[in-house]
Amino acid sequence: MVTDIASQQPPAPGRPVPPPPAASSTREDLRAVMAARRDLGPEYEDALVDSFLDKLDVEIAARVRNEVAAQLHHQPPGNQPKQKDGAVGLALGSLGIGIPLTAIAAGAGHFPGLLLAWGGIVAVNFAYAISRRSQR
Repeated sequence: MVTDIASQQPPAPGRPVPPPPAASSTREDLRAVMAARRDLGPEYEDALVDSFLDKLDVEIAARVRNEVAAQLHHQPPGNQPKQKDGAVGLALGSLGIGIPLTAIAAGAGHFPGLLLAWGGIVAVNFAYAISRRSQR
């Protein structure tokens, strides 16, 4: 029984799409292999099966390539994988450097040294935030 593809309902979202029915060329190839096996006998069975499977592998690979290309083409831009963000590393690095820098700057330069050290840390974080905003 052959079903009409146009009359089938599309699958629900999130469900896999069933594969299309086998192409007529694949069916014809299988029928030819079976007829050749009857004509040639069982001693050629392995060679006939290998030949058919090679053709089938090529067809399956082509279908997979087409499906992957179609999925990538129809993928909405919002579903792109997010790149790692260095903001957390920068924040932790700023705090890690800020603690000893605060002690050194306060001891050596007193309040002006402390302002200069933290001004530099704020400037680096601000520059990173501006560059990140321009990349979006």
